[in-house]
This record gives sequence, C-alpha cells and structure tokens, in this order.
Amino acid sequence: MEISKQTKKHLIQILVIGILLYCGLEHFDVILNFINFLIALLMPFLIGGSIAFILNVPMKRIEKFLFPKNKKLEKLKRPVAYILTLLAVIGIFVLSLVVVIPELGNTAATLVAQIPKAFSSAQYWVEDLAEQWPALQPAIEDLNINWSAVSSSIVAFVQTAASGLLDSGVGFFSGVISGVTMFVISFTFSVYVIFQKEKLASQAKQVMYAILPEKATEKIISVASLSNQIFSSFLSGQCLEAVILGTMFVVTMSIFGLPYAMLNGIVIAITALVPVVGAFIGCAVGIFLIVMVDPMQAVWFIILFFVLQQIEENLIYPHVVGNSVGLPSIWVLAAVTVGGNLFGFIGILLFIPLCSVLYTLFREFIKKRLFARKVSESKWKV
Repeated sequence: MEISKQTKKHLIQILVIGILLYCGLEHFDVILNFINFLIALLMPFLIGGSIAFILNVPMKRIEKFLFPKNKKLEKLKRPVAYILTLLAVIGIFVLSLVVVIPELGNTAATLVAQIPKAFSSAQYWVEDLAEQWPALQPAIEDLNINWSAVSSSIVAFVQTAASGLLDSGVGFFSGVISGVTMFVISFTFSVYVIFQKEKLASQAKQVMYAILPEKATEKIISVASLSNQIFSSFLSGQCLEAVILGTMFVVTMSIFGLPYAMLNGIVIAITALVPVVGAFIGCAVGIFLIVMVDPMQAVWFIILFFVLQQIEENLIYPHVVGNSVGLPSIWVLAAVTVGGNLFGFIGILLFIPLCSVLYTLFREFIKKRLFARKVSESKWKV
C-alpha cells in the first residue's frame, strides 16, 4: 500500500514533535533555566508594557474630552492626557500612604493598649456567665484559662508584628532603591509604547500578514482586540467600583461613629479589586480592628457591611462593571483561586479577564460546532 505525500508529511511532523518532546523532558532543567533567564531579560519590557496598558485605560477616556473643537491643539491631546493620568495615579498612591501609614501606627498602639482591657472584659463575661448558668461552671473551670498569660502573649505578638511590618517596610524601600534601574527602563519603555501605540500596532500587523496566513493573522487580531476590550473594561470598572465601595464605608462609618473609618474604607477599597471574595477579606480586617475597641460596634460593622454589600452587588456593580468580564460567578471564583495560588494578588487580577477571554472564545467555538453539526437547541437547552 502506497502512502500519500500528505500522510508522509503528517508522520514526519509527529516524529519531529515526539523527538523534541523527548529531548525537552530529558533536559527539562536546562529549558526551565533558559525560560527563567528569558523572563528576567524581558522583565523590564513586560513591566513597562503592563504600566502602559494600565495608564492607557484612563488616558483614552481623558483624551476624548480634551480640545474637542480645537484642531490646532490636536497634537497636545495625548501629552496632556498622559500627564493628567500620571498625576492622578501618583496622587492616589501618595494619599493612600499618607492616610494608611499613620493610621497603622495609631492602630498598633491602640491595640496594644486595648488588649488587656478586652481580656479583662472577657474574663468578667465568662465569670458572669458561670454565675448565671451554674451548669456551665465545671466546663469553664476545666478550661483553666490563664487570662494574664494569654493577654501578655497577644500584646507581645502585636508588638512583634508591628516591628516586623516596619522592618518589611524598610526592606521594601531598600528593594525599590536597588531596582531603580529596572523601573527607569520599564517606565521609559511604557512612555514609548503609549505615545507610539498606533505605530507599534501597525508594525505588528505588517509582520503577521507578511509571515502568517491571512486567516491566522485575522484570528490573532480578533483575539487581541477581544482581550484588550475585556481587560480594559474589567480594570476600569473594578477600580471605579472599589473606589465607590470604599467611599461608602468611610462615609457611613463616620456617620455612625464607628472607629477606623478611613483605614477600613481604604482596606476594603483595595481588597474589593478582587471580585467575589475581596470585600470579605477587608471585612475580616475591619472586624479584627473594631472588636478590640468595642465588640458591640464590631457587630454593627458586620451589619453595615452586609447592607452595603447588598447595595453594591445589586445596584452599583451591575451598572459600573456590568457584563464587561462576561464570566459566570463559579468561574470567577475558580480564576481567583488558581491565580492567587500561582501568582498571588497580581495573579488574581490577571486570571479573571484572562479566563473571561478563554471562556468567550470557547463559547464561540462550541456554538460554531453545534451549528456545523446541526444540533438543535431543544437537545441541549435545559
């Protein structure tokens, strides 16, 4: 039986792929070291590209509103929009530091002062409980709690944590100083990307049309456009929603006289960048801070949290973020879990829109396959 040329070509391709796969598995450590070296080499450009993408989201919106009827100032649109965006980002960052750092110091001092009082209250509550419910007295005595030792241990823990936080802050700033070269390269590259983005996009398309088949190039451009749209919508919507939620907590906590209003508002705004679970992390931090001051106020804070959370989920989030991500809640939770385990906080932010892109592409593929196979909707719709 004679083998056709097409079959021979496929067999050769399979053989070559098998040999490459075997060599790769045999020298996996060498390949891994090369990948790490390549990532380290390209890291300034990857960071620069990320900075450019993030700054480009608000910059595009600002650029649309600048000099709409003055054609003479058309060339100034992008520089002015870029400067305004940069000033806004720096202002938010500095304001957060100015508010958070003093608040953290005051919080640590307050916690150290409040812990003995809190344990005295807890001890009194347990003793009062034993008097009111004599049946519980044997069980309480069996616990044999040394309140003084527990209180001293927690005070020491808080003081050590505060000291460690300060040391980590010093280490952070020394790390920033040592990495200033990478930052300069990344930032310079991001500026070039922002101001030459149309030219770079055109050059990339030229290269793809020159090397790849036309259909493959058009598919890549379509996926890139979809990815840009989803990432931009997610970033802008999520940031705006986090700011609104944080502001709501600052205002309502101040009105009701709950402690740490500003600190809790900022913490919740930052953690709310992570959908589904983020705000609950901020809530846990807030409960820990407030319960040391007044346990009853912590209960009111929990009630306030759930009220504001319902308002945010049902009224604010659908209008601000809407269906920009287009990912069902179960897959958002999966993306948060996988991204967080692999790359931490950055992984969470990246994996949600990334999974949304993959989900959209896979959904389109399934629809095309169903249409090609002429499967009626009645067979799969529940």
